Amino acid sequence: MLLRTLLITSLLGWGKCQESQSMTPEEKTDIRDQIIEMFDHAYGSYMKYAYPADELMPLSCRGRVRGQEPNRGDIDDSLGKFSLTLIDTLDTLVVLNKLDEFEDAVRKAVTDVRLDNDVVVSVFETNIRVLGGLLGGHVMADLLRQRRERMLWYRDELLHMAIELGHRLLPAFNTTSGLPYPKVNLRYGVLNPLSRTGTESDTCTACAGTMILEFAALSRLSGNSVFEKHARKALDVLWQRRQKGSDLVGTVINIHNEEWVRRESGVGAGIDSYYEYLMKAYILLGDNVFLDRFNIHYSAIMKYISQPPLLLNVHMHNPTVSVRSWMDSLLAFFPGLQVLRGDLKPAIETHEMLYQVTKQHKFLPEAFTTEFRVHWGQHLLRPEFAESTYYLYKATGDPYYLRVGQSIVEKLNAYARVPCGFAAVQDVRTGMHEDRMDSFFLAEMFKYLYLLFTDKSELPIDIDDYIFTTEAHLLPVSLSTTQPPCQGNKTENVPVSKEEDLFTHSCPSMETLFPNNPSYAKTIRDSYKYLTGVGRAFHPLPVREIELPLHDNGMEPVEFLKSMGISLTPLNDVFGQIGSRKEHTAVYRVKLVAEVSHTTEEEEEVFPHVVQLISPPFLGRTVLTAGPAKFGMDLTKQEHGVKGSLVRASPYTACEEIDSTVALKGHIALALRGECMFAVKARWLQEAGAIGVIFIDHREGSNSEDTPLFQMVGDGDSTEDITLPLVFLFSHEGAVLTAALEEHHNVDVLLLPKERQLGHDKTEKHLGMNIKLRLAEEGELEDGSARGPTLEFVLEKQEVFLKEEEEEELRGQQQPQQFCSKAAEKDRTEPCSADSSKTANFNSRPTANP
Repeated sequence: MLLRTLLITSLLGWGKCQESQSMTPEEKTDIRDQIIEMFDHAYGSYMKYAYPADELMPLSCRGRVRGQEPNRGDIDDSLGKFSLTLIDTLDTLVVLNKLDEFEDAVRKAVTDVRLDNDVVVSVFETNIRVLGGLLGGHVMADLLRQRRERMLWYRDELLHMAIELGHRLLPAFNTTSGLPYPKVNLRYGVLNPLSRTGTESDTCTACAGTMILEFAALSRLSGNSVFEKHARKALDVLWQRRQKGSDLVGTVINIHNEEWVRRESGVGAGIDSYYEYLMKAYILLGDNVFLDRFNIHYSAIMKYISQPPLLLNVHMHNPTVSVRSWMDSLLAFFPGLQVLRGDLKPAIETHEMLYQVTKQHKFLPEAFTTEFRVHWGQHLLRPEFAESTYYLYKATGDPYYLRVGQSIVEKLNAYARVPCGFAAVQDVRTGMHEDRMDSFFLAEMFKYLYLLFTDKSELPIDIDDYIFTTEAHLLPVSLSTTQPPCQGNKTENVPVSKEEDLFTHSCPSMETLFPNNPSYAKTIRDSYKYLTGVGRAFHPLPVREIELPLHDNGMEPVEFLKSMGISLTPLNDVFGQIGSRKEHTAVYRVKLVAEVSHTTEEEEEVFPHVVQLISPPFLGRTVLTAGPAKFGMDLTKQEHGVKGSLVRASPYTACEEIDSTVALKGHIALALRGECMFAVKARWLQEAGAIGVIFIDHREGSNSEDTPLFQMVGDGDSTEDITLPLVFLFSHEGAVLTAALEEHHNVDVLLLPKERQLGHDKTEKHLGMNIKLRLAEEGELEDGSARGPTLEFVLEKQEVFLKEEEEEELRGQQQPQQFCSKAAEKDRTEPCSADSSKTANFNSRPTANP
């Protein structure tokens, strides 16, 4: 025990030393070499096992080809059979000084990649990954050609491919509003009968607002203004549709009538890169209108969404109210954007919070609560946290951020590395892997990590000459001067925010930010060092008083608070008297206590449900564990569950109007998770006439044994209109169900809580009968006066047998039998007698129920 204590103490001391001491050039070189080796492992595995497929499946050691693997819903919209990972990695090869590999990759892209495939792809993902990758690759190839050291054979082939792809994306902008469709068919466009798309009515804010960098660069490099014109128009619409009172935008907007579909506002998923591209469009193009818009939005973000160190989503029309108690990992980019803005203090605070979460869970979970518990456990090897770490180190020069980067490298090697690359983590709580390595891992993660540990003088390019796109592709900032704006590409002016500061129209400077005070960042960080409770003894946080209006609505105050999601725990007078009621009508003073507990992480209790297959040949023997929903019909209150036949929804994701209304009416729908919220799917399916919904996870390999069950939640708005029963199956259980449907076509299922499944605890239940007992009169059985059939109990070898005898057989009996066996006699406290037979026989009513 003493040795263990000394070891732990030593490790803690080493950790503190690691955080405080500077990193030597030798250490940086060692880590940089390690990053190069990791990149070689990942990129080499893709080229060996997957190319020319779009992505590598690192657990299967093969390529992911769309149509040949199980459909993952909207995730697969990134794949267009255009060697996605190769194109996304082109400029990373140059940054890592792998120039031979870069030249070989460009040759392969020019020779092998086709962009006219009959595939429906995401406009957003194809723009940032493929168009951005082609442009970044072209810029690097052109630079190397101008140096006349290599690439002398290059004749702008990548630029020509980018122009072709740009034209293939343009049909998505054929809307009355100018907001693009979310999907496009690379060969047939949007409205062509063969396109298999064009029915979508909504798109996310980031999807429409993350086009300007790539499209403007394409216009400037090609001389064709059409691309930049469409991207500017989409940004104009989003700006015009902002909530004028709060200057915030929502998450999802209708592309036809420009109305907001989801009014939730934040800086994470669905909105993130819209804000990023406003700032970076100003840097790349030098157009003040983008900076003015960004500054107005940024002031609103800091006023309503930023609650240092947290960034919480609010309602755009009522921004003083947080609409959810969790954050998603995509907001990890925001500290980096704040660095570009010059607002270092909140950037340091939020980044430190994120770092503490990674310490607790090894990686950033896809979503985590305000108490820093896991909300969604998935980790897709996202690069946003590494991106912000890089920006903060460049802004502060603080070696602390090198240590943060070192921890990222070590955790990737320890928990994500597999023989054929690096695998996403299915759940940070279990460490289980997922068979995917997204292209952004090579495009972004290794780029930011390598730059973090590499001095400018050691790079093959001057990194300050470029701006990073949201996919970390490199576009030259000289575009605004060497390539003037195309004629007609103007954006409406907006009034400049009155609240300007030092960095409203300038980039941050270390001399201004840290005048003779290199420990500035540390003094901010230290306040959040133990934010998650890891690393120090527990101390209760101070009590915070708030006032809540309790209206006269017939509810008791405590019940009213519960309806708002506020739980009050008795404090046993620890803090003295709760504030007395004020003189103001219907106003009470309430004390809320926030504490960090050292108990093991406890998630909200989830009561398992099941999907039980009851039609032949299954007959109830196939039972699939399912997760419940927090909305819709409460199956625990349905005595016999909900029974119905299965029908697969069309479209399978159920994120738009259902095509299979006739087939679906009166049946239980199967729908795939992803692309939109569960509540949105439920409403579409309920409108189509479904009587229940089974959602199937789109993540390959997930199963109920290895992944904790969770409760599906709504979309932030009221879900009282949803009355369907809803359950969720992980992909393994879902595959069993879909295979049964494909083989037998007509499959009936029962949705119900697990404890009520048919046949549950069958072996523990005894035979039950409704029986009326009557003692036989002496001699009744002998003289034939017994009426109707009788049941005779024979106790033998501790087992009970039922024997039915008719009245005629009973008449022939000469004397009562002795029914107590020796085994039974052992268990009795009194000896058996022949009289026992008189009470062992009784009349059975015809209405008895066996």
